[in-house]
Amino acid sequence: MLEGPDLVQAALESGAQFEAIYVDANEMSSPGVVALTNKANDLGVRVFALENGVLAKVADAQTPQPVLAAVRFASKDVESIACQGLILVVHDLKDPGNAGTIIRSADAAGTSAVIFTGQSVDPYNPKTLRATAGSIFHLDVCVAALDATLAHFSGLGAQTLATVVRGGTSHRDVNYTIATVVVIGNEAEGLSEDVIAKCDRSISIPMVGRSESLNAGVAASLIAFEALWQRGNAVTPPPTPSL
Repeated sequence: MLEGPDLVQAALESGAQFEAIYVDANEMSSPGVVALTNKANDLGVRVFALENGVLAKVADAQTPQPVLAAVRFASKDVESIACQGLILVVHDLKDPGNAGTIIRSADAAGTSAVIFTGQSVDPYNPKTLRATAGSIFHLDVCVAALDATLAHFSGLGAQTLATVVRGGTSHRDVNYTIATVVVIGNEAEGLSEDVIAKCDRSISIPMVGRSESLNAGVAASLIAFEALWQRGNAVTPPPTPSL
């Protein structure tokens, strides 16, 4: 279930398979909704006007949007994802906002895929979808087992890296110009020693303040944009982070 005109518009532009779009009848004449429904009609997507208050009863958000849509997501297998660029694996990630942030940053940084493993939040959770701001339609996202994911990409020659708070190689000293799988742990506990041992080596994001650790979404974003910088073939050192 997609909530909000921006997310629905992104799905229309991506060619997603719609069941239908539902619009608050009181908003049918607003410019944004008119543009969206015209696009839907051009694509043959059914649009239904609902009486005032109906969307509020079915929407997940506390402040309901005037547009909802039911969309079918095609399930992807790890084997269908190309072994190239940066592939982010989120393991046991619980927070839907963090999950959506990671997908959004991965899209912005040109990451190849985001793979959810272990007991991670559903990437199609309504809160996660809203946090992606439509980016879930721009890159490969799938759910898989961690062992199978690491074995698949390792077998194709990718390096596999586990993120740890301290003690790993700096994330800026990693060569991201080759196929790289980076595993991000959950918000409270990070990755277990068992998971870390399954990867080729561990990496850390250097910190100089007194913060104990970084938010999982922020950590994934920093790594994704470091990989983007390297793939751009820059010849000067990257700037000091401003975050």
